[in-house]
Amino acid sequence: MFGMGIPELLIILAIVLLLFGPKRIKSLGSDLGSAIKGFRSAVKEDENKPSVESNSNANDKVIEGELNKQKEQTKQDNNV
Repeated sequence: MFGMGIPELLIILAIVLLLFGPKRIKSLGSDLGSAIKGFRSAVKEDENKPSVESNSNANDKVIEGELNKQKEQTKQDNNV
């Protein structure tokens, strides 16, 4: 329906080249590449982080263990 062939793409490329110039297009390409690289590294870093849910489960277990220790200490104090 809206197919673009090689002649249309060449016309668009020529217009972009005239508007921005070769130096500006090169810097835009490198900026775009570094932005994509940064995005990918952020996604990988986010995947390596432990999730909030698993972190909260670990905290719950620590709190539960502390409560059990306090209960046992209270029982021992009452028995003495």
